[in-house]
Amino acid sequence: MNAQLSTEAGRAAPPALLRSALEGLHLEGAIFFRSELSEPFAFESTPAALAEALHPGAQRVIIFHIVARGSCWVASGDGDRLWAREGDVIVLPYGDQHTIGGVAAAPRVPITSLLEPPPWTDFPLVRHGGGGERVELVCGYLYSDDPLFDPGLRALPAAFVVRPPDGPTAGWVRASIAYALAESRPSILSADPVSTRLPELVLIEVLRLHLADAPAANHGWIAALHDPLLASALSLLHGDPARKWTVTDLAVATAVSRSVLDERFRRVLDRSPIRYLTEWRMHLAQELLTTSEIGVGAISRRVGYDSEEAFSRAFKRVHGTSPSHWRTERSRR
Repeated sequence: MNAQLSTEAGRAAPPALLRSALEGLHLEGAIFFRSELSEPFAFESTPAALAEALHPGAQRVIIFHIVARGSCWVASGDGDRLWAREGDVIVLPYGDQHTIGGVAAAPRVPITSLLEPPPWTDFPLVRHGGGGERVELVCGYLYSDDPLFDPGLRALPAAFVVRPPDGPTAGWVRASIAYALAESRPSILSADPVSTRLPELVLIEVLRLHLADAPAANHGWIAALHDPLLASALSLLHGDPARKWTVTDLAVATAVSRSVLDERFRRVLDRSPIRYLTEWRMHLAQELLTTSEIGVGAISRRVGYDSEEAFSRAFKRVHGTSPSHWRTERSRR
């Protein structure tokens, strides 16, 4: 999905450690409906309204959309459109309200107007659009109370798109699509353990790919989310990456000394707070360059650089090429 950060950007432990950490997540869920769409189309989803029906007692759910055919965009709270094509997986880790649409402009309709209200006895199927080119989605939900999915921490973007290479993730994606096309009953009613295990495997593999380039993801990042001090610091950095943070600012905001904060970052994440912030900004920039049409200048401001030139220099130090060239090369893959 993303080009890897330079070796200097982090002495990552073997990917198996990240996989092991993710497989330790407690997840519950099931694929729950298919969407057969046709251009032009746009629908708005408010997952919180379905959370209780999908998982009793839940106030939010993790949502993913697998693009089984065609291409579409997703926009969450910030309104920026991320594009996904066949085989891609759209993830909304906090179940935020979002809109999905096609290439042509279309009025948005609420998904609740397209779905029969739960509980469902038959596999839910959404049909919507103007009759043009077809787009098909397999949509799933999962529930977890792990800090990784805590909307207060916002360790992950509100929405992101993963483009799986050939390998386990692509295999789970294909299996999920095949299951959704063949199954007649909702996963939440099925006695087949595959029906609930598939979405868990998809999410674990997608997160592994997404986090593989995140600073210290392979050996300390998830552990940091369970550390009260680091969780608070990461929440601040992730919540406002464009702010001109200093170690003093971050220490004051987390109510510890600069030395304590710096020591904790270096011990758990193997880098200083400012180095972590720089790497996280590059990680976010990669995401936006890969899946959005936002200009390089706007991306530079969003990730904390005063000018496009300063951002380009920082990006080139990591990737060896300019953001524009990197985006062009990625679009050809």
